[in-house]
Amino acid sequence: MLPATKSQPKEMLPVARKPIVQYVVEELVSNNIEQILFVTGRSKASIENHFDHDPELFHALTQSNKQDLLKELEFDALKANFFYTRQRLQRGLGDAILCAENFAGEKPFLVALGDSILGLNAVSQAVSRMADVFESKRASCVIAVEEVPSEETLHYGIVEPEGDAEDVFRIVNLVEKPAPQDAPSNLAIAGRYIFSPVVFDMIRRVQPDKRGEIQLTDAIQFMCEEGRRVLAVKLTPEEKRYDIGNFPSYFESFVAFALADPLYGADFRRALEKLLDRTPAR
Repeated sequence: MLPATKSQPKEMLPVARKPIVQYVVEELVSNNIEQILFVTGRSKASIENHFDHDPELFHALTQSNKQDLLKELEFDALKANFFYTRQRLQRGLGDAILCAENFAGEKPFLVALGDSILGLNAVSQAVSRMADVFESKRASCVIAVEEVPSEETLHYGIVEPEGDAEDVFRIVNLVEKPAPQDAPSNLAIAGRYIFSPVVFDMIRRVQPDKRGEIQLTDAIQFMCEEGRRVLAVKLTPEEKRYDIGNFPSYFESFVAFALADPLYGADFRRALEKLLDRTPAR
């Protein structure tokens, strides 16, 4: 995502009128998550600043009677407690989760990737369904998955189901970014996980890959090999994942959210249609 992310975190890029990470937080709060730990890095202080109360800005908007803008800052009052820690070296997702071990303690915990939005405007109850499955099935791990075109499996972690892939199914294998001909399915990991604390021991067993990163999929694979209950919950069609991992997906996400904007969507649609009429197809 360079150069857009040279001086700001990818998670703070705007999608329509909000940064990506705000959608993620609002989704979690709507699913009754009350304690949120951000695992950041030395270049990501803007995330902490975004969720901090800004009394000077609040005062200035109040004095100017800009109630519409004050309303846009109501996320300040989200019913959640925010905590922050840093991943000192960029050693992959598995290592980032290890940074949260003291925060999670001996309790199950959710992992939500900060660059993936579930559902238009983050309207999704997938996390609640995952929590219900985790408790009712006594799982060690529950993963959200979505169907992707077969030719796109090389961009995702892909799961292999045990038997038919119903709305909830057991995972027996995971493959990181397989070529289409090697993929065990077209079911991609969708950026939401629930783990029991045993995952920390599994992560410590993972050897760094050739880039020096600790892959989370390797730790989950250890769980599968030990016969632990690793389950998947399928996203519904309405819970489409907007994965802001590259410019094409970012552009598509921005346009989709902008078109759905209750204030500006209709005007943007008309402007977009005029632009498309003037722009020859390539």
